[in-house]
Parts: sequence; C-alpha cells; structure tokens
Amino acid sequence: MNFWQRTLINVLVFLATAGFFPNYFHVSSVWVAFIAAVVLGLLNMFVKPLLVVLSLPITVMTLGVFYLFINGFMLEMTSFLVGSSFEFSSFGSALLVAIILSVVNLIITNYATQNRI
Repeated sequence: MNFWQRTLINVLVFLATAGFFPNYFHVSSVWVAFIAAVVLGLLNMFVKPLLVVLSLPITVMTLGVFYLFINGFMLEMTSFLVGSSFEFSSFGSALLVAIILSVVNLIITNYATQNRI
C-alpha cells in the first residue's frame, strides 16, 4: 500500500475511534484527522525507525509488546504536533488507539496483498 492509501485508512480509523470513544480521544474535524494522519505517516517514516532500533533490547525482552508502546508514543507525538484539535485524554487512550490502528492496518494490508489492490 502506498502512503496516501494508508493515510486515508488512518483518517477513517481516527474518525471512527473518536466517535466510539469520545471521552478518550478527540478529533475536531475531518481535515484535522487528515493532517494528523499525514503527520503520523511522516513520523513513522523518519522517527519511528530510530526509536525501534534504540528500544530493540527491551522489545526483545518483552517479546514485542513494547512495540505497542512505541506506537502509542508516536500517536502522542502526533497529538503534540497537531495541537489541541487532535488529543488524547491519557497515554492509555493513545495506546488503545494504537492497538486499534495496528489491527485495522494489519487486516487491510493482508486483504490488499491477497487481492493485489
């Protein structure tokens, strides 16, 4: 999947998650969700590889569970860069959204590779 397809999927997941969990996660508009998805994509391209390499020992010791915390931290960084119109109530809510985002991206990526979209 290319960058823009993944960005559109992230926008939909952000909007759906904000609708399902309004007390934990706030997105003020579709455009803010789009900006947040672009920022998250750029952070995942440039910052996340460095974090993954630096945290490799603890990720191995926790059998990969720490990788979810890296994803939650990436969402918190996105929230910080986008501003108050895209925010989480706590790190736990960012972790919940990271898990949902990971599962949805996994399912859609598997579907896309099987059907050659």
